[in-house]
Amino acid sequence: MIKSNTKQLHNLFHLNKKVIIVTGALGLLGQKHVEVIAQNGGIPIILDIDERKVRLAAKKIEQKYHVPALGLKVDITDEKMIIESCNKIIKQYRHIDGLVNNAANNPKVEENKDINFSKLENFPIEIWNKDIAVGLTGAWLCSKHYGSAIAKNKKGGSIVNISSDLGLISPDQRLYMKHNETEQNRSVKPVTYSVVKSGLIGLTKYLSTYWVDKGVRCNAMCPGGVENGQSDEFLDKIKTRIPMGRLAKSHEYQGTLLWMLSDASSYLNGAVVPVDGGRTAW
Repeated sequence: MIKSNTKQLHNLFHLNKKVIIVTGALGLLGQKHVEVIAQNGGIPIILDIDERKVRLAAKKIEQKYHVPALGLKVDITDEKMIIESCNKIIKQYRHIDGLVNNAANNPKVEENKDINFSKLENFPIEIWNKDIAVGLTGAWLCSKHYGSAIAKNKKGGSIVNISSDLGLISPDQRLYMKHNETEQNRSVKPVTYSVVKSGLIGLTKYLSTYWVDKGVRCNAMCPGGVENGQSDEFLDKIKTRIPMGRLAKSHEYQGTLLWMLSDASSYLNGAVVPVDGGRTAW
């Protein structure tokens, strides 16, 4: 009985050769998304803007996990490239089963010696347009084309939008303040991050009902911050704002993503799931 139950549980979460696209797949979390798909029998499609690196990443995944993988150079702000890649994936695998909208611009903005351009009052419209184009318009374009392909499957599939805890709450700008900064040069979390991550929640709600008759589910994951070489000063501040008292390790979102992509979450649709150590509970 125990062996039977274990097998049933394995089958519930196993991705069973599902073809799943990950955008921004070379990033810190994108790499972990790809890994968990491969670890559990899926076929990851690795999308990013560096052709050499995506091909190398696919080769490494195939060697390590013994599953097929495909690396494609795709600028998700270019609709033509998305259409071409979608056709290539369908030609090679005959179907697409999942999409992880993970790509986003790095929200940090370089300063000059006089003005901090991350501040709302100084934020350039050129950077606003670029951040929105990648993080929000890109997710819509990917959903438009890859999602349409998923809707053609007999059993549908799953779309997961990677939002953020800052899609649910406002950034605490006190976290980014540094000693001896003037008001003019004070560091802040740029406005585009919150706008993009909130917008992805709206996109999630829309998509969750759009292809529901085709068996396509759409949900949003809202990760908290990830340990990635931050200063001790920042870490000391942030841990007081998270009930678990720390940032996440980069692998700690893999279980939630696997659940959302697999049949284990077959009745989960339109959900917005915070995975933030309890930060949004306060």
